[in-house]
Amino acid sequence: MCGIAGFTRFNRTVNRGVARRVTEALYHRGPDQQGVFESSHVAICAVRLKIIDLAGGDQPMQSDDGDTVIAFNGEVYNHREIRRDLESAGHRFHSNCDTETVLHAFLEWDTECFARFRGMFAVALWTESSKRLVLARDQMGIKPLYYFQRGEDVLFGSELKAILEHPDVPRQLDLEALDSYLAVNYVPGPGTLIEGIRKVPPGHLLEWHRGKCWIEPWSKARPSAVRPCSVESAKEELDWLLRESIREHLISDVPLGVWASGGLDSSTILHYAAAQSPGTLKTFSVSFAGRSFDEAPYFREIARVYGTDHYEFDLNPDVELHRAIEDFAYYSDEPSADAGALPVWYLSRMSRKHVTVALSGEGADELFGGYLTYAADRLVRPFRMVPSPVRRLIRGAVGRCLPVSDDKISLEYMLKRWIDGSWLHPDEAHFFWNGAFSNQQRQQIRSGANGNGLRRLVDRLGIEGAGVLDRYLRVDQSYYLPDDILNKTDRMSMAHALEVRPPFLDPRIVDFAASLPQNLKIRGFKQKFILRELMRGKLPDAVLNRKKIGFDIPAHDWFRGTLRGLLMDTLTTEAIQATGIFDAQAIHALIRDHMERRINVGYHLWGLMTLFLWMRRWKVEVPPLETNLPAPARVFAASA
Repeated sequence: MCGIAGFTRFNRTVNRGVARRVTEALYHRGPDQQGVFESSHVAICAVRLKIIDLAGGDQPMQSDDGDTVIAFNGEVYNHREIRRDLESAGHRFHSNCDTETVLHAFLEWDTECFARFRGMFAVALWTESSKRLVLARDQMGIKPLYYFQRGEDVLFGSELKAILEHPDVPRQLDLEALDSYLAVNYVPGPGTLIEGIRKVPPGHLLEWHRGKCWIEPWSKARPSAVRPCSVESAKEELDWLLRESIREHLISDVPLGVWASGGLDSSTILHYAAAQSPGTLKTFSVSFAGRSFDEAPYFREIARVYGTDHYEFDLNPDVELHRAIEDFAYYSDEPSADAGALPVWYLSRMSRKHVTVALSGEGADELFGGYLTYAADRLVRPFRMVPSPVRRLIRGAVGRCLPVSDDKISLEYMLKRWIDGSWLHPDEAHFFWNGAFSNQQRQQIRSGANGNGLRRLVDRLGIEGAGVLDRYLRVDQSYYLPDDILNKTDRMSMAHALEVRPPFLDPRIVDFAASLPQNLKIRGFKQKFILRELMRGKLPDAVLNRKKIGFDIPAHDWFRGTLRGLLMDTLTTEAIQATGIFDAQAIHALIRDHMERRINVGYHLWGLMTLFLWMRRWKVEVPPLETNLPAPARVFAASA
């Protein structure tokens, strides 16, 4: 596990100190080894967290003839299998690490090599003789990869901060991306909150050749035909796939553990990992002692059943919340509007004291239908046939009968949001169920707010004709999973030099899930039906039949208490007015309504607070509004 970065310099010079600063910006991702390759046309930077072949594999790595250079971030779990094929073709290796396998695979098969890899990766490959740079990202977007084009040159990095170290990159806020951020709590790819910086899309490669640059997919098309299969045959195949995936994910030359929430997904990972691990596994969990959403009884039972060496951290208002949240501004790259980043931060910090690698359950919900939003999509269709005046009466009755709650995600909060979403286009509603500001709210707090572009995001996927469930599974796999869930996990874990591996995102499992009929994903009100059926009799019934809670914080409650001071110190009138685009009066009215329990907008406020902390930390400029007279960019200043 590593961090990569670099830049081309076509027909111009760049201060040699830039490569060093870029490398230092990623030090937390690879504290074990750092290196830079520089030639007349390129700088390739790498930092390494040693996981496989601790003595070998330093980066950047060069081919035997010195012509090709690689910087690699991630793990290729089938690299030994690929290495055997390469050795048969005459290749010779000097280490046991997967980076060298990726290098030789590129030399043998060029960009067709990426489709052979099972794993997570972002890679940069430079060929000196042809002055050619290839960047590629894994199929599901597990590992991040950003780029910025300036004239004939391209800059890239595992994190935004590596690109921002380059003096030629302006730090201007992308206002279109901001509208998406406020709507859904993250920026859907390929955009970012910095104008001009983009994400290499999952399953794509970027190629630069002597000043010319283009992007194209490398990954194969996903299976489009749903194949009929019985419950038993599907269970048998999924059992084999999980066994194989987790066997490969357990390969490590450093200590390894499992993140255990006590839910179906992480408990499934633990079940298969325990069956294939020769020793006692370590498990790690976060509790919320005394709260209704505390999962401690479930993950403690799981730890007992599998006899793990168990560690847990209680996340409560007495821990150093303010300091951790302010650290997000540095490590998140983009603001972490997903409040689940906070428990992941503490989980990563605790885990790193004992292991260097952790397995997690990310991806199962998006593959097999685990979110309540899928039920909301289905149930709202007949509700939309109810006349609007009647729906408004129902909405008012919910507000009168169910008081504003301090619970993390209360029935009151869900019902109000579900009814509000019934007036939206189905594609917009799907984002709205799990999002933040409505179009009306966004226009109130930000002058000049435009449409959020969410319907265009769905249109871009070309999934017309798919069933409702498969349509929105694909949407979440394309945006929510890589740009929120995996992004959050990568930043919070790598901030503590911890590698997190998601076995559910093995390409074979992804293809299997895509081929399943919808009734094997959700049947009636049973979500992740086939996974649940597979684990019946293997996991305790209490774990198997529990409702999904979600890995999050009680944002509504904490902003009325322990986080109130940080919120008010961040969203001051001066700070809001300094942006030139936000309405201080409207934002303070929102805060006041929340504090006085007229509404619950804790997650909205979390997104705003982390946005302002991030802008202040990175001195992000807001581009001037369109006027008749030119105006200088506004620099976001720290509040007093």
